[in-house]
Amino acid sequence: MRIGVPREIKVHEYRVGLVPAGVRELVAAGHEVLVETSAGNGIGVDDAQYRAAGASIAPRAADLFARADMVVKVKEPQAVECQMLRKDQVLFTYLHLAADPAQAQGLMKSGATAIAYETVTAPNGSLPLLTPMSEVAGRMSIQVGAASLQKANGGFGILLGGVPGVPPAKVIILGGGVSGTHAAEMAVGLRADVTVVDRSVERLRELSSIFGSSIRTAYSTTETIELLVKDADLVIGAVLVAGAAAPRLLTRATIATMKPGAVLVDISIDQGGCFETSRPTTHAEPTFVVDGVIHYCVANMPGAVPRTSTLALTNATLRYVRALADLGWQGACKRDPGLAAGLNVHAGQITHEVVAKALGLKAYPVAA
Repeated sequence: MRIGVPREIKVHEYRVGLVPAGVRELVAAGHEVLVETSAGNGIGVDDAQYRAAGASIAPRAADLFARADMVVKVKEPQAVECQMLRKDQVLFTYLHLAADPAQAQGLMKSGATAIAYETVTAPNGSLPLLTPMSEVAGRMSIQVGAASLQKANGGFGILLGGVPGVPPAKVIILGGGVSGTHAAEMAVGLRADVTVVDRSVERLRELSSIFGSSIRTAYSTTETIELLVKDADLVIGAVLVAGAAAPRLLTRATIATMKPGAVLVDISIDQGGCFETSRPTTHAEPTFVVDGVIHYCVANMPGAVPRTSTLALTNATLRYVRALADLGWQGACKRDPGLAAGLNVHAGQITHEVVAKALGLKAYPVAA
């Protein structure tokens, strides 16, 4: 199979779909890899390193898309990329279609077969290709939240960990999954006052066992959330329903009760955001203010640390790329039901039930 790795073109997106080590594995297995020139520059990998691993370098994205049987990316295809896809081609990348009907229409129109990292499942029900970026985003959320709280950045002017004689900042983490857990780990490390909110009592028990008295836990109800965020300095939105739009946990009325200069970081923004006032931002202009509260809603947070993110992502994706290349998408999906769960678009139709529901469309599942 001929595998194409284009340069990412989303604003301030520096990650890349494959690193040279992955290229080497695929070439050794008998596949051909095309990498767009400069695709790896953002992680400190040049064209010569890709060539040394066995890749060919494509001078333009159009050349790569025209020749590749499968396109491996990181972020969702932009409009110009959707126009270059074709019906006999496989796209393997993050899609987050539930919050992006325009992209869904573009993929359907292309006729390509699109497999989304974020809905691929493991035998235990986890999301193995979303997990590494959730880990990065969770850890980053505390870093960017702490920076946003600085007065020069419009924040309340509070240090997360405080100092002796001065209390720490109050950090509320909505969601105790992968992102929320990693956010809690970072916040605890900085000695903040941390409360994690989740709707699973079992998960709250697990978090209590992990962190002990370093955090507080709270069962998620509307009343509990409203009471907690009113006094919070930093709120992290870390909720996920696989394939679906994120649930809205904070209304604008609730946000208006927060202290001026408090910060919201919406990790869920890729799936539409979990705050009513959220809207996607970029690394170029990451924040905006509503009712005195700073919102950080960057839709590709891990792109700010592209080397770490790319290595973590490609560690997880390579075996799936190899399976798709070795067996074709139909053979790979038949062998692995978890990979089949990643199928979102095929032959001009949405194939994933949850994604289709979020888009208000009918699903057309593909038989294994």
